[in-house]
Amino acid sequence: MSEIPRLLSGGNPQIAKGYGEGPVRDYIAAMPDWKRAVGEALDRLIVEAVPQATKAVKWNTPLYGLEGQGWFTSFHCFDRYVKLAFFQGASMDPVPPVASKQAAVRYFHIHEGDTLDEALLTRWFQQAAALPGEKM
Repeated sequence: MSEIPRLLSGGNPQIAKGYGEGPVRDYIAAMPDWKRAVGEALDRLIVEAVPQATKAVKWNTPLYGLEGQGWFTSFHCFDRYVKLAFFQGASMDPVPPVASKQAAVRYFHIHEGDTLDEALLTRWFQQAAALPGEKM
C-alpha cells in the first residue's frame, strides 16, 4: 500500500476496486483502531473455512466468493461496529440475527470488545459458500 487510504464515514477505508489478496490486505491494514483486528480475524476465518475463496474489494468493501459462483460474504466498517454480510443468510442455520431490506441478505454486527464465536462464524462461512453466490 503506497499511500494511506482516506477513511470514509464510519471509518470505512476508501480502497480502489481490485481483485485478489492485495486490495483486501490493503483494506484490512487501513481499518481503524479495534476494527483492524476484527478484519484480520474475519479474513483468517473465511480463508480457513473456505480455502478456495477468491477475494476482491468493490464499493470500499472486501468481498469473498467462489470462482464462477459469485460472492457469498463481505464486511464493512461503520462507526460503532463492523457489519458482516451474508448474501444468502436467510437460508443459513442459525440465521444471522440482523435483517436486511433484501429478503435473502442477513447481517451480523461486531462491536468493540465482542468475543468472536469462531466456531459459529466458520459454520456460517461454510454454509454461505455452499449457497448460490451474488454476481456483482
